[in-house]
Amino acid sequence: MIEWVEIGRAKLACGDCRDILPTLPNVDACVTDPPYGIGFAAQPTKWQRRAGQQPEQWDDSPVPIVLSLPDIAPSIIWGGNYYTLPPSRGWLSWFKPDSPPSMASFELAWTSFDRNARQLKVSISETNPERVGHPTQKPLKLMKWCIEGLPDPAALILDPFMGSGTTGVAAIQMGRDFIGIEREPKYFDIACKRIEDAQRQADLFIDTKGSAS
Repeated sequence: MIEWVEIGRAKLACGDCRDILPTLPNVDACVTDPPYGIGFAAQPTKWQRRAGQQPEQWDDSPVPIVLSLPDIAPSIIWGGNYYTLPPSRGWLSWFKPDSPPSMASFELAWTSFDRNARQLKVSISETNPERVGHPTQKPLKLMKWCIEGLPDPAALILDPFMGSGTTGVAAIQMGRDFIGIEREPKYFDIACKRIEDAQRQADLFIDTKGSAS
């Protein structure tokens, strides 16, 4: 059963994106971080275990539907190097200067854009205050950077592997509409709360601006 929640500019679905994607309206862009199939979620780090993270199986294998996302909309797909996507020169890189030896020093995102490759430097420690318990949570700064670099128009952003909702938070904070899909209920609930908080802050800012005019 698919559960839909509407929060301001965001429409969120708890369910399998394979069932939901064919029912969606046209979107302007897809920005997502799907499972890579590397089993990272099944092997929590020492710090993740101390925070209560348990082994999970959703990252045990790549998800074939990722290959069809560029047909839906212009796309940024983190972990795209783990999928057989078309050649692209518009790769994005997240450089992590403080990554431990047990982790990659950078992560790659495939894009459907014919443009120069770009890199953003964001330390892991810089993102610690925003962590909410998802084992592969991306930094908010990184997802904002992705959205900033989208071709115009990019008013409606889709993330079919929403996780804890970072792409949605970035979209709302940047004044974009957002559709997010997540099949794991516990992460869906976290995403709803984060996006609701982001929408509330956006509404407060608008109300404040309006009252001052």
